Amino acid sequence: MNTPNPSSSPDTTDTSPALAVASISSSWAALKRSPLFYPLIGLIVVCIVMVFASDSFLSTANLENVLRQVSINAIIAVGMTCVILTGGIDLSVGSVMALSGTLAAGLMVAGMNAVAALAVGIAVGLGFGIANGFFVAFAGMPPIIVTLATMGIARGLALIYTGGYPIDGLPDWISFFGNGKVFGIQAPVLIMLVIYALAWLLLERTPFGRYVYAIGGNEQATRLSGVRVGRVKLLVYSIAGLTSAFAAIVLTGRLMSGQPNAGVGFELDAIAAVVMGGTSISGGRGSIVGTLVGALLLGVLNNGLNMIGVNPYVQNVIKGGIILLAIYISRDRRK
Repeated sequence: MNTPNPSSSPDTTDTSPALAVASISSSWAALKRSPLFYPLIGLIVVCIVMVFASDSFLSTANLENVLRQVSINAIIAVGMTCVILTGGIDLSVGSVMALSGTLAAGLMVAGMNAVAALAVGIAVGLGFGIANGFFVAFAGMPPIIVTLATMGIARGLALIYTGGYPIDGLPDWISFFGNGKVFGIQAPVLIMLVIYALAWLLLERTPFGRYVYAIGGNEQATRLSGVRVGRVKLLVYSIAGLTSAFAAIVLTGRLMSGQPNAGVGFELDAIAAVVMGGTSISGGRGSIVGTLVGALLLGVLNNGLNMIGVNPYVQNVIKGGIILLAIYISRDRRK
């Protein structure tokens, strides 16, 4: 009878701890490669700092205020994300928002049906988006020049239409869009979430979304593969015009007036939210979820700096530095 040789018996050493460590290390590496990693870390860090800096930061009233303020910039940033993913830029979103809001408000005050007036405001936003897309996609003009021109045109038209004064006297129910609630959820936040859900489906679950990323990654190769690049760009800038108009409805409901000077600098906040959310400024890489995180990060930062009494001029310096850091991280990750 042969006796088993101990030296030839199977290795029964328990390797599960080593495997667990390897699995955790692999998961951590994958998480760090995600575009959402740094935006989420930044949002968590800023929230922790603000909790210790202000006792009222976590109050229900303050958190609702943050979400209400974030919603407008976040809605605009949806369209800006689509544009930047293709390697473009849209500087007209703030001015288009002002024109859409003042025109809708003025038509309501003049006696037009409120729903029809809002539809006209949305159509104006869409029209400016189509114009931007046409000049960029089919006339071959640089996006920054085109949208800089339409920024001035839209702002000028808003000031001409209103004479530089706010338009008041809107129907009471319009305030729902800026201050109402549905099942305890603020209407601006609900509108924001619906728009983000639709944008996520569009970018992540449709051929159009794949074309948007492809154009930003390599426009020439995408064109040679048979994609109608001009049509995709036209749609992308049209989306930016639409989201600006929807943001105008929310702001008009919140202020209960049409403000010709509304939206000044909003294009920069939207770009900041997109970049801070991990989207590459050169296009082709990013996500709509990252933009939402970036908008929340910017909103929490603004709110927290105001609560602890930081000078507004210093706030601009801090935000500018954070945006530079976000661009640097995006550039480093892309390399």
